[in-house]
Amino acid sequence: MAKRFGNRDLDDTPKVKLTRETFRQALKIFEFVRPYRWMLVAGMFLLFLSSLVFMLFPYLMGQMVDIAQGTSKLDLTLGNMGWVLLIILVAQGLVSYTRVLLFAKVSEKGIADVRKALYEKLVALPIVFFEKSRVGELISRLTADVEQLYNAISITLAEFLRQIIILIVGIILLAVTTPRLALIMLSSFPVIVIGAIFFGRYIRKLSKERQNQLADTNIILSESMQSINTVKAFTNEWFEISRYKKSVNSMVKIALKFAQGRALFSVFIVSILFGALFFIVWQAAIMVQAGTITAGELISFVAYTAILGGAIAGLGNFYTQLLSAIGATERVREILYTESEIDIENKPDRELVRFKGNIEYRDVHFSYPTRDDVVVLKGIDVKIKAGQKVALVGPSGAGKSTIVQLLLQFYKIDDGDILLDDKSIFDYNISEYRHNFAIVPQEVLLFGGTIRENILYGKPDADETEIIEAAKQSNSWEFISTFPEGMDTIVGERGIKLSGGQRQRIAIARAILRNPSVLLLDEATSSLDAESEKVVQEALNNLMKGRTSIIIAHRLATIRDVDCIYVIDNGKIVEQGTHNELSLIDNGAYSSLAKLQFEST
Repeated sequence: MAKRFGNRDLDDTPKVKLTRETFRQALKIFEFVRPYRWMLVAGMFLLFLSSLVFMLFPYLMGQMVDIAQGTSKLDLTLGNMGWVLLIILVAQGLVSYTRVLLFAKVSEKGIADVRKALYEKLVALPIVFFEKSRVGELISRLTADVEQLYNAISITLAEFLRQIIILIVGIILLAVTTPRLALIMLSSFPVIVIGAIFFGRYIRKLSKERQNQLADTNIILSESMQSINTVKAFTNEWFEISRYKKSVNSMVKIALKFAQGRALFSVFIVSILFGALFFIVWQAAIMVQAGTITAGELISFVAYTAILGGAIAGLGNFYTQLLSAIGATERVREILYTESEIDIENKPDRELVRFKGNIEYRDVHFSYPTRDDVVVLKGIDVKIKAGQKVALVGPSGAGKSTIVQLLLQFYKIDDGDILLDDKSIFDYNISEYRHNFAIVPQEVLLFGGTIRENILYGKPDADETEIIEAAKQSNSWEFISTFPEGMDTIVGERGIKLSGGQRQRIAIARAILRNPSVLLLDEATSSLDAESEKVVQEALNNLMKGRTSIIIAHRLATIRDVDCIYVIDNGKIVEQGTHNELSLIDNGAYSSLAKLQFEST
């Protein structure tokens, strides 16, 4: 089944017809091989040379028989022929060894550059791209696509060209040495080619289905591992196991069909080839009996025929693989040519202009690109002076988080404008702009390294003194210092080895180290217990000093002292004012929410 990729449907292996245009487009991927082009050229030359040398062996085999029978036209003894064969074998071995190494260097380095370019592009793409693409599926498909490219450059392309060279040279040699037998053999060539093309298309279709199912299986694996806590909390281990087994079993069924197709293809090729071969040998035996050709020429002809049969059989398989590789280049190029959000080539200077922090939303309307039929914000007007602390409150889905995401330029607005220091945020360089922000989210997902590495994420070039100071201000140092490894403690994947409060304080330390102009707190204490909340709130108060702060909060007790509270409901601001002002409004949205919370405590 087709999957969505951006605004286009993508199968694991797109339907590709080998036309001049698709071939020309596919060759663009060789831009990554260009730095290693001379190694590729040398490898191709050695491939050509080794293929020519290889085609000498059947001729020399026939000559040995003729020398033994005294009918050879060469003035050589069997001993001399043995030395000639030994020299050729040694030279062939050296050439093949060098060729394989050259192709390995080209493919490994070239594909490494492709992987780097893809990762740079993915990191530089906007949030919308990832909302339209399932990350697990994206990773699975890209991994398979890049692996296909690697196989194409390192093995398939070379072998495909090798079989073509062998086919052409073999036909020429047969036409020169035994023209009548060559004509008989070539009469079967069209049948084999047509059969190879037919089976190649059928196998390619099954290969596509297998890759699709493999991608779906990998998605289940990725999702269940990422959400393992949820799986165990709901005791859904059996459900996930059943789901995964079902997907694997489906893949096995398709894979067996694929294997059956390849088996039929092998039967077809073998039957046609051996049938033709026996017929030709029968004809050749009659010619030997009549004295038209020698026994040595017969042996050479049979060997050439077997080699050509193998080359024809290999061409069908390699042709199918090359078509798949061309499809893979299409998807890789599609990502590489997607418009980036930032310019990776121009890294912004760390010494950037620092914003004052005056923020203004002017009649902002917005709908998410993935569901543009639902209007999320309906004319938001907010004005925040530099250094002020403001809070956004309201029911879930009212648009609070969206307001913050728009400030970070995760999306483009539909109408209106957002200003920072009296200038539209969309007129700033996006990397320099975001460098002035730091966010402490509700659910902190740390990287799987050490505590030091996670804090350093706020300022990668900070020294140890700055790191420790940030840890102290965030109230993290008290628990970090109790760990045997201290700052070098491994936090585990997504920070699983730390408690929620500890993860939150690490995130605050990261924000302190960044020293932003504007601080964004997205329900930073809503998931903590009372004791952890107290410690984290104290750390947040340290962090908010002297900088513009926007707080998304469900617990109103944490925002009593902010300069202004905006109550959001259904994408609109329904109330605004301080805690005391809003609490005095009878039957107001904020006062009703405050009474509900404070009376319950």
